[in-house]
Parts: sequence; C-alpha cells; structure tokens
Amino acid sequence: MTPKGGDFDYDTHGGGYAQRRRPDPRIEAMVHAALGDAKTVLNVGAGAGSYEPLDRRVIAIEPSAAMRAQRPPDRPAIIGFAEQLPLDDQSVDAAMAMYTVHQWADLDAGLAELRRVTRGPIVVMAGDADAFDRLWVTDYAPELLAAEAKRTASMSYIAERIGTHSEVLNVPIPLDCTDGFLEAFYGRPERLLDPAVRKAQSSWGFIGEGVEARFVETLSKDLASGRWDERYGHLRTQRTFEGALRLIVGRP
Repeated sequence: MTPKGGDFDYDTHGGGYAQRRRPDPRIEAMVHAALGDAKTVLNVGAGAGSYEPLDRRVIAIEPSAAMRAQRPPDRPAIIGFAEQLPLDDQSVDAAMAMYTVHQWADLDAGLAELRRVTRGPIVVMAGDADAFDRLWVTDYAPELLAAEAKRTASMSYIAERIGTHSEVLNVPIPLDCTDGFLEAFYGRPERLLDPAVRKAQSSWGFIGEGVEARFVETLSKDLASGRWDERYGHLRTQRTFEGALRLIVGRP
C-alpha cells in the first residue's frame, strides 16, 4: 500500500478523542438503523471506534497509530487508507465513515473504494457546509466555519458517489450530546472555552494564528456580561438543534 495522509495529523493531535468524542446513543441509533440488517460492517477512518455496532462483525480501518491506540483491546483496527482498502470486491454487507470523509486525501478515490467493497448500504456522517452558519460560533470565529467549509464536499456530491439510490438525513443534535463535535455544544457555550474540548475538534487546526485566542476572549466576555445569553440563551433549554450534521445513506 502507498500511504496517503489526510489533512489533519492525528498522530500528533489525536490524543483524548476516546474521552471527548464518545458516541451519542440517539445519533448512534440512526447510524445503526441506516446500516440495515448487515452482519459485516466496514468502518473507514474508524478512529477510536465511535458508532461501531457491537452486535455485528466490524472491520475497522484507521491510518493513525494514536487513534488505533485509543480503541478497546478487543476491537483492533487494520492500518489502512480509504483510497486503497485492503478488501476484495463486494466483501462486506455495509460500510460506514463517521465524520472522516472531509479529511481524506482523495475523496473520489475513497468513496469509489467504499462502493467497490460494499454489497449494501454505505453510511457517511458529515457536515453540510450550507448549514454551518446556523451555529452561533460564526459570530465569534467566522474563520473557523469558513475553513471547515473548504474541507467539505456537498452532500449531493457524496450521495451521487456512494449509491444509485441515496438519501440525505438531517440528524437532530441533542442538548446533552455526548459526542464532542462543535455543534454538540450549541446550548453549552462554556464547554468550548475548555482547550481539551477544542483539541478534539480538528477544525481548530485550520485557522490563522490568533483566531482561537480571540474566540476564547470574546466568548468569555460575552458570557460574563450576559450578552451571549441575551442573544442565544434560548438554546440552553432547546432539546435539539437542527444544524449541519447529516447522514448520507447510499444503496446500490
């Protein structure tokens, strides 16, 4: 295999993902439902194992040693890359790729490989760049969401490449979401002041110097003064948030 690194160095910056990016059970239920009755499931860009179904045979592919080290001992991952999957054609019932496709070095090659090795549904979790501006973070760090949008393909682009019959599902984000991606804290802004929380969000690695410090300073001031709550305080009790999180399900 010829290694093809993605756009984020998880070996250097991937510590703490298993603790900060724990699967949310409500989102997990949607993922598992989309996988259908598959008995063998391929997980590409598997990371620490979030959203893998424990009641099925899972083949996990993960290039980062730091991420593989965070997996449970009984759920090891194979060293590999989305663009060159070490599997035969049509060898798994279903495949999943959870918040990873925006980091692949060659998206087209990776999606083609997913379809090559998968007999049934392919489930991709991704962010819809057209909806990034729904989150209040854009008022504090527009550079962050702009950088993320540059890394993100359109939902239709992905859908067309993973199945003849595809659908894009909105994923409601719970207020107490246990998965620490950016939108998970839509109603808990104080959590984003924690550097450990931000470290488990790759987006912060793609902004210019000083943007993160400005974000922390401005948000801290607005929380202390009550300005954030004047504008967005209703989110603290809003049970779910319809943001940019999507499941793209492609079927042959």
